[in-house]
Amino acid sequence: MSRRVVVTGLGAITPIGLGVEEFWQSIKEGKIGFAPISKFDASEYKCHIAAEVKGFEGKNYMDAKTAKRMELFSQYAVAAAKEAMEDAGIDMEKEDPYRVGCAIGSGIGSLQAMEREHKKLLEKGPGRVGPLFVPLMIGNMAAGNVSIQFGLKGKSINSVTACATGTNTIGEAFRAIQYGEADVMAAGGTEACVTPVGIAGFTALTALSTVEDPKKCSLPFDKDRSGFVMGEGAAVVILEELEHAKARGADIYAEVKGYGCSSDAYHITSPEESGAGAARAMLNAVEDAGLLPSDISYINAHGTGTHHNDLFETRAIKLAFGSHAKQMKVNSTKSMVGHLLGAAGAVEFVTCVKELEEGYLHRTVGYATPDEEMDLDYCKEPAVGEYRYAVSNSLGFGGHNASILLAKYEG
Repeated sequence: MSRRVVVTGLGAITPIGLGVEEFWQSIKEGKIGFAPISKFDASEYKCHIAAEVKGFEGKNYMDAKTAKRMELFSQYAVAAAKEAMEDAGIDMEKEDPYRVGCAIGSGIGSLQAMEREHKKLLEKGPGRVGPLFVPLMIGNMAAGNVSIQFGLKGKSINSVTACATGTNTIGEAFRAIQYGEADVMAAGGTEACVTPVGIAGFTALTALSTVEDPKKCSLPFDKDRSGFVMGEGAAVVILEELEHAKARGADIYAEVKGYGCSSDAYHITSPEESGAGAARAMLNAVEDAGLLPSDISYINAHGTGTHHNDLFETRAIKLAFGSHAKQMKVNSTKSMVGHLLGAAGAVEFVTCVKELEEGYLHRTVGYATPDEEMDLDYCKEPAVGEYRYAVSNSLGFGGHNASILLAKYEG
């Protein structure tokens, strides 16, 4: 028999707030995190705007020596995990460490380390490449460092499914607890790809918006959308088996009810045009939760702001939910924080938890001009009410589709 899984802790490092409280307040205010790139000279690039994390210092979340032995994506993960662990009130001295695991993914790992050490290789020869290059760069080191920092000795994994990574890691953590592999999991995603090769590579794909105006560069579902804006940051949540949480008197934010996945098996970058794959992921999550499509009234969309994603995701929602889709609310958190790649689904999961908790669905900031075929309610304005369920979608290069279904905790 599967076990119930609840959310007891939240942590976030984002372009619009360091910490969940600041992030959520910014979400409600409709703040945007877009500004000219400051991490390198982007004057010769076609894309000049990104959603960078501002004011972050790794030494504020761990000792300075430890921070120096981590790349930025790992620092973000440790910082978010620290907040989540403290928020959940997890005392590892009272836990069996082998029953507390970690599922934190990164789509890419450290492009900074790759760029830095490749430059050394070309300019100074192979003998000058740093001895810690590989363990600093590889994507699983976010999960590894979080496990080391907090003594988490249970299952430790790093799902890598491009832009679906954050949702897949939380979903796999949900499964691990549901079927008895762990009692507690720190789960989420992290990314730090505002680098020369990161921006150049995604620009070459024509995926990034080249609009200069921060208020018009990320317009999910809008007729004038022009691509996504690169974001960075991390989110980590604490998932916990219900009885374990109750036994220690934990405050419970929400319940994870369902998780669904599929593959488009179609193209390495474009979603399948009918939306059938994404629709199946959503329906799998709804079925896994023991619900009907008509029970769902809100979707936090992948909503990148690219022409293909927004159109095909709209088709997917219509395919999955039929005529009921017109009654649903759909919004995109990327309208404020950009696309955090492997961290996107995790940040959006935190958003969904807070939305259910407060009965407040944020608006899709900047959305103004409807597109012909895209005729759903994309939350031009915030929505206030009683929402029992939220579905969060993530769609990744390679055709990876992942949906996770959250519910208000009702005991």
